[in-house]
Amino acid sequence: MASARLTRRRHQAVPPAIAGAATIATLVLVVPLAALLARAPWSEMAGLLASDSLRSALRLSLLTATIATVVCVLVGVPLAWVLARVAFPGRRFVRALVTVPLVLPPVVAGVALLTAFGRQGFIGAPLRDVLGVTIPFSTTAVVLAQVFVAMPFLVISVESSFRTADPTLDEAAATEGASLWQSFRRINVPLALPGILGGAVLAWSRAIGEFGATITFAGNAPGVTRTMPLEIYTALQTDPEPAIALSIVLLALSIVVLAALREKWLTNPWE
Repeated sequence: MASARLTRRRHQAVPPAIAGAATIATLVLVVPLAALLARAPWSEMAGLLASDSLRSALRLSLLTATIATVVCVLVGVPLAWVLARVAFPGRRFVRALVTVPLVLPPVVAGVALLTAFGRQGFIGAPLRDVLGVTIPFSTTAVVLAQVFVAMPFLVISVESSFRTADPTLDEAAATEGASLWQSFRRINVPLALPGILGGAVLAWSRAIGEFGATITFAGNAPGVTRTMPLEIYTALQTDPEPAIALSIVLLALSIVVLAALREKWLTNPWE
């Protein structure tokens, strides 16, 4: 009976004020994308994407985003497990710190990285003096910036997966003599694998679109730190067509990400 009433309510006419607001919100999101597609130089797309600078930016973005995602998985999955399964003083504070990059302005993230890993930074200075290693304005800086902004997406997704896993499985494994490491590797990770894959896709998509922290911390050197977003920014200063062409590539990658996450976000329980 309740289900029938809910079904009838869903099919009632939408109030004009709500319909109008929803239409405006949809147009705000759709019109810019439609304009981008309409303005795209489709007949010249192949030639524009074949230019050395665009291909270099594309290769660099794919390489650094993939490396950053691997790093996020290697260190972010254990962090997510600790936050989900281990009770320790300050866990809420650590979780809050992990989520800070989600709301931190990208340029502030770049300044923070520069303060920590710059030539005069409290980590960067010893690296330079002892090992002769400098991180800023290098490809390593690009990866580090991408890891910084992408890590929270993976940790949040994976922590949720660990929390929903049945804790009695760990208890059963412990009674059989399994250590925490064995439970983590053989039980927790396989059960959380869908969340890990989804989080990795989110982290990769965030990394490949990173701009603010990258340009502040790594600079904009062609072939070294100029990723696709930076190439778009640079091209837009002189010739918009290459910028639009590369924007179409990033848009296509975003659609691929949505397709990969369709079971997580695009499944409608009402249909």
